[in-house]
Amino acid sequence: MTSATSPVPVVLRCGEVRTCLLPTSRPPAAEDTARLLSLRLGEPVQLSARPIRHALSPPLLTGVDCALPTADGTKIRAVGTVVSRASVTEGRVVQAAAFTSVPLLGPGSRRPWWHYLARPGVVEPLGKLPEPAAAQGFLTTCRPEELDVGLIAEGLLTEVLGHPLLDHRPPLRTPRTRLRWVAARPADGTTAPAIRFTVAGDGLRTVELRLPATIEPTVIAAFCADLALHDWLLTALTGLLDEAPPGGAPGEFLRTALRPAAGHLLHLWMPAARPDPRLLPLWEALERTPGFTRQWQSLAQRVRDLLVLYSLPGTGAPGGPRRTFRRPHQHRRRQ
Repeated sequence: MTSATSPVPVVLRCGEVRTCLLPTSRPPAAEDTARLLSLRLGEPVQLSARPIRHALSPPLLTGVDCALPTADGTKIRAVGTVVSRASVTEGRVVQAAAFTSVPLLGPGSRRPWWHYLARPGVVEPLGKLPEPAAAQGFLTTCRPEELDVGLIAEGLLTEVLGHPLLDHRPPLRTPRTRLRWVAARPADGTTAPAIRFTVAGDGLRTVELRLPATIEPTVIAAFCADLALHDWLLTALTGLLDEAPPGGAPGEFLRTALRPAAGHLLHLWMPAARPDPRLLPLWEALERTPGFTRQWQSLAQRVRDLLVLYSLPGTGAPGGPRRTFRRPHQHRRRQ
């Protein structure tokens, strides 16, 4: 068991990221983005301009006292806090993330709240954590009575999207995605980071990480938010191109999809813009399989090709060159 004053060694870190297009017709300025993400009075919003504009809210803590999800149905109660943060990238993509850490051992009985508040972002089990079952449970199980960090992220996203600064007139229709992640200890004493990325149905993605316990949960959460952003970009562009008209007049598709995508999304691709050197091997693995950047380059090139194709004369697209036809000259018959 751990004492009330000793640090809590964690063996499991987990979280979820919700990603969508910021519902506004024009990207907000930096000061408006800061207002949008000012979730705690007196706490500053982190703003960065390079290599890509990014704004990150101050962290929020949510107290929880509930059962942990487990794949085999093992009942284990846990108490502690979940960290949540919201971010906006280039004034276009908004994300809400929630995450926490779980130690292998916790106290045998519930402690006062000051004990848990002194350990922000840690949820302690009452007893021993069933580590493998809990790791799979966080990825696959969401029973109503169990801890669901995705609901905390969704609540924060709803709060941000309800801000009066937003006019709720987005430039194009895009889906929402959910990326659920778990970071466990490396198996067999290895120290090399490892990742398994899975695209599930209904906008859900799951990420299984094997990372040393020395890597901070905030660093892992930042990596997963970056991964969620770029997966969302791939998802948005794929869905948009799936709606391309196979034939006929493409004017509406050009106006409502292709041009907004080119103007608002294509410049956002910048994986590992703010990398932690310890997690660069994870990006390298994703670039090998499934080949994130290769997929993006193919999709982006198709958008550009369709923009050119639909702008050619005779396609019926608005704004393209017009052909003028002269009526043939009619000769009078000589009487």
